[in-house]
Amino acid sequence: MKKLLISIFSLTLITACAPEVGSKDWCAQLKEKPKGDWTATEAKDYTKHCLFKSDDE
Repeated sequence: MKKLLISIFSLTLITACAPEVGSKDWCAQLKEKPKGDWTATEAKDYTKHCLFKSDDE
């Protein structure tokens, strides 16, 4: 039970530090990641938020 709680706590800390999808930091972080390691969702979000982002957003 102790290991489970530690795992959940660690996961919470890691995800809390991740930049918001579509932010400049997120786009830069994903750009550095090898494209072969991207998930389908990451590729879709990168295209939507980083490549085709409109100036009025």
